[in-house]
Amino acid sequence: MKSIIILGSTGSIGTNTLDIVQRFPEDFRVVGLTAGGNVEKLEAQIRAFNPQVVAVSTESSAAALRTRCAGLPVEILAGEEGIAQVAAMPGAELVISAIVGAAGLLPTLAAIRSGKHIALANKEPMVMAGKLMQEEARKHGVRIFPVDSEHSAIFQSLEGHRLEDVRRLILTASGGALWTLTKAQLQDVTPERALQHPNWKMGSKITIDSATLMNKGLEVVEARWLFDIGESRIDVLIHRESIIHSLVEYEDRSMIAQLGLPDMRTPISYAMRYPERMPLDLPSLDLTEVGKLTFCKPDHDRFPCLNLGYESLRIGGTMPAAMNAANEVAVDAFLNGGLRFIEIADVIRNTMHAHTHREITGLEDALEADRWAREKAGSLVHALPR
Repeated sequence: MKSIIILGSTGSIGTNTLDIVQRFPEDFRVVGLTAGGNVEKLEAQIRAFNPQVVAVSTESSAAALRTRCAGLPVEILAGEEGIAQVAAMPGAELVISAIVGAAGLLPTLAAIRSGKHIALANKEPMVMAGKLMQEEARKHGVRIFPVDSEHSAIFQSLEGHRLEDVRRLILTASGGALWTLTKAQLQDVTPERALQHPNWKMGSKITIDSATLMNKGLEVVEARWLFDIGESRIDVLIHRESIIHSLVEYEDRSMIAQLGLPDMRTPISYAMRYPERMPLDLPSLDLTEVGKLTFCKPDHDRFPCLNLGYESLRIGGTMPAAMNAANEVAVDAFLNGGLRFIEIADVIRNTMHAHTHREITGLEDALEADRWAREKAGSLVHALPR
């Protein structure tokens, strides 16, 4: 039985992970959970899975959870320190890192430094400090298994092959909820419209990132560090059906891809029990029913955020961390009515152009770039005419 910790247990990845645990109770035991502020959902998870320790983001949420869970044998912690403490707790072999955004960096590093393998669903830690993450993983003998469907597909397509034989990685993108809209139509997009993803059910932040194609920009940065391949050998292809999750092209021009219906339980389960596969009770892919698969190149004019991801990687150092922070601020402002959809890219671009990047020699460099970029992006949002 494998003991696991889930960072971000009340989000979509966390709940899908717990669904797998519920299906395979003899294979997995949940010893730790963390969440933001969804106390009601976390209480239900505590009662169902009996973790030893949980943590929430604020002391007020922790107090409310302690009241709701009075009499249960669970320790309840609070704040960044509490979440990192759960991530590093002894007695666990695998940490599923699914906290949304930059908040996942510190606990994921804490888990790595405590010698735990990582199933990484949160791309932002690798974007902010990918080189540092991999150095720490090597130092502590830890493996990082990708959970994002695209990176899992590449991971699976690389299995049994030599990295030196790879010509390029091809990340597929659904195009998000707004792919069919013209540039003029994008001017007046509401958050409600942008959240209507055609294929995947995800949290609001990642769904907006999918609509802007910033999600793919972040994935390019993550792929560079996960697979040790430069950005010039990482391509993106729009594939609306979300059936081919990504591809690897080899030097002999053969391509290997991973296909399947869009369901996050497939890549989650592969990371949880690698190298074995789990007999999931999910629908099979019927290609005759799908009929055809379509592909096209990204439109960088309508969706400029993808290029910003490439630009941050070419510049390097702290620039990806600054880009990521600016994106989080801009997406939050859009979701709360403080920014138009087309202004998200402007805020990110202007923050990046104002940022003086430097090499990341330690965690503090990434955290300082994140702090600076949040402040800068926030000032840019407030300066925009309403």
